[in-house]
Amino acid sequence: MGGVSIWHWVVVGVIVMLLFGRGKVSELMGDVAKGIKSFKKGMAEDDPPETAAQPADPKVIDHNAQTANPAPAKAETKA
Repeated sequence: MGGVSIWHWVVVGVIVMLLFGRGKVSELMGDVAKGIKSFKKGMAEDDPPETAAQPADPKVIDHNAQTANPAPAKAETKA
């Protein structure tokens, strides 16, 4: 009961062919290939174009800039 050799896989393949027949196995593999192709097509359609995601004219905000008219400070009056 050591490792699995190539002959073990050959015997398993022959048994699968006898049980399902050559037509069923190739039909099954064709269905798997169609599923993979449709999955790849669906993933390609979901990706939005890179140019549409970015705005045409980005606005720059400078947090360190001084305002033109700063609010006047309240003057303290003593009564």
